[in-house]
Amino acid sequence: MPVIKILNEMSKEKNIQPQVEATNKKESISVLEKIRRRTGLLVGIVGLALVIFILESLLGSGASIFGGNEQSSIGSIHGKNIDRNEFLTKVENQLNIIRQQKQTNDIDDATRGQVLDYVWQQYVSDLVIKPQYDKVGITVGEDEVYERVVAHPVPSVAQRLTDQKTGKVYEQLAGPDGSLDPAKFRAFVQNATGDQEMFIKQMEDDIKNMRYAEKYATLIRKGLYATTVEAKESFKAQQNKINFSYVIKRFDSVSDSTVKVTDSDIQKFYSDNSYLFTNSETSRKIEYVSFDVLPSPSDVEAIGKDAQRAADEFKGKSVREDSAFIAQESENGAINIQDMNKKNMIVRDSAIFTAAAGTVFGPYNEGAYFKVYKLQAVNSIADSARVRHILIGINDPQTQQPKRSPEQAKKMADSLLVLIKAKQVTFDTLVKTISEDGGSKTNGGDYGWFDENKGFVEPFKNAGLMGTKGNISVVPTQFGFHIIEVLDVSKGRHNTYKVAQIFKLIAPSDETNQTIFGTASQFAGENNTGELFDKAVDAKKLTKRIGDNIKESDRQLPGLDGAKELIKWVYTAKKGDVNIFTFTDKHVVAKVAGIKNKGILPLEDVKDEVRVLAIKDKKAQTFLAEFNSKAGGSKNVEEIATKLGLEAKKQENLPLSSHNVEGLGHDDILMGTAIGTKAGATSKAIAGDNGVFVLNVSSIEESKSPIDIKMQQMQLDQATGGRADYEVFNALKEIANIEDHKSRVD
Repeated sequence: MPVIKILNEMSKEKNIQPQVEATNKKESISVLEKIRRRTGLLVGIVGLALVIFILESLLGSGASIFGGNEQSSIGSIHGKNIDRNEFLTKVENQLNIIRQQKQTNDIDDATRGQVLDYVWQQYVSDLVIKPQYDKVGITVGEDEVYERVVAHPVPSVAQRLTDQKTGKVYEQLAGPDGSLDPAKFRAFVQNATGDQEMFIKQMEDDIKNMRYAEKYATLIRKGLYATTVEAKESFKAQQNKINFSYVIKRFDSVSDSTVKVTDSDIQKFYSDNSYLFTNSETSRKIEYVSFDVLPSPSDVEAIGKDAQRAADEFKGKSVREDSAFIAQESENGAINIQDMNKKNMIVRDSAIFTAAAGTVFGPYNEGAYFKVYKLQAVNSIADSARVRHILIGINDPQTQQPKRSPEQAKKMADSLLVLIKAKQVTFDTLVKTISEDGGSKTNGGDYGWFDENKGFVEPFKNAGLMGTKGNISVVPTQFGFHIIEVLDVSKGRHNTYKVAQIFKLIAPSDETNQTIFGTASQFAGENNTGELFDKAVDAKKLTKRIGDNIKESDRQLPGLDGAKELIKWVYTAKKGDVNIFTFTDKHVVAKVAGIKNKGILPLEDVKDEVRVLAIKDKKAQTFLAEFNSKAGGSKNVEEIATKLGLEAKKQENLPLSSHNVEGLGHDDILMGTAIGTKAGATSKAIAGDNGVFVLNVSSIEESKSPIDIKMQQMQLDQATGGRADYEVFNALKEIANIEDHKSRVD
């Protein structure tokens, strides 16, 4: 349908009469239509790219369950509820744009999910980010926007005015070199009306948002800098080395089972250290059993019989009929015909090497498929060959966009072949001036000797391996048409076997699926509480799987693709609830095993973790008492080790910036103690990450390398600046207290 007609039809629906009076306006509308078809939702997304990038940390926020009416809100930001109907209206508006552009009413789940994310990001931007611009006094003037959109378009503007298929700016807006012509674009902007103005306004808004975000991010980075003192300390940490000896009694030297902790011990540790159990975002945990849908013996038998029928019919097909028959009989219509030799033959019957062309082998049960093979032909080929070629391609070698039709390429190749054979032009000349294969152009079109294992496409290889020296022919491949001259072939030859394959998936029938679903349904019905579920799993010796740390915005779970409905249920169910869900290849009965809301988690949810830490704490207290009682007065590490029956260890030339101790692993407490202890001094007994230790610093070797303060400051500034956006917006996320429940309308 012509562009003008499309716009007219759209205008009738809106009761708007388009006025297209001049040729330049027709061209503008044509450009706009191409732009609108290509961009759609992405216009907004690309325009907000920088804002969305720095907002990504905000969007990972989990949420506690709805407060108030679930039907009226899909979340909140800064305590402001996001109205469900308003949100859905915006989502539907975006979906309508996509439907109009694609001329279809079908919206897949992935596209709908992207739209939901996009609309939610707009709310976050409006309520979290944009208010910060006003607070710090950032402004973006109209002149700035005009400069970046019209006067001197930034790359993102040119990107939106580029044809996705060709990778080039639309012809009506392009200059002689193919880049965006500012003068033509200004004329387009000045003459824009209706939908054109809306497009330009959207682009201006997006560039304005990008400029705000750039200024805000720059302001943050410029407000952070490293002092000379910080630069010197950083240099010391990187260059200076420390030498120390230590003795440690590791926590894992005593079994946890030998340490008794009471409920009061657990409660005290939890009360004293509740900050350790703060949950930054809401999550859920499930336990589930999977009833896998596998083919039954009767399914396998039925598919085997069907494969035998196909094999019998395959015998009566000619080579010309084979491809259509394979597509009809094979899984997903796949056509598989390969050249093989004795080394890589996949047919299990060695009789194929002496069989006549047309012989059918199978069916064979080969794991997931029944396979039927047909020997189509036996060919004698050279062990190796050498050719040179001229490529007349179908696509442009630079952009990979269509350059000429296959018919045009073949006609050109045939004409050149006539000229070569008539000796009106040399092969070498055409390689240099015509060939579109840059890979062999510098070698006169010659790729050297190759055999059948070379990664060339089959027609190209066969032209050499099955050809004769001196032969020149036109050979079609997926890349275009090749004029190939066989320069030489080896004396040695061997047979290849062209084998066609039919494969039938061994899949469960609908009856088998229903039977397995019935078993799963019965299990779910009889064990519909957490307690009954656990007892049944143990009694039936079923494998219980775990899905932990599930966020409300998740759409997939490990091993459970397309788990959207399960996740939605988990966030509306109570702990201990049980339900059944159907997946492509299994039926799952799941139990809500844990609910972790944002904030400090209750003791009952983290009791196992608290118990482990309480045991470690009790070990630490016992070990400290042992150190103090047996070696409290000693300052010699070797002597302390002897008294405690432990081994003294040495650590040499360790950078002060290190977090790991050789033979011990990561231990920030031990490293911090070593750095904070003066040379020649011995620490007291201290509980570290891995055990209770005492250490003695023998020396600290200071680097003699000169320090470049400016360079060190620059490195620190770069490291800090790289984290600035994330850290700032992560802090804004916490302040905003975002609750994101948009997945409940997905």
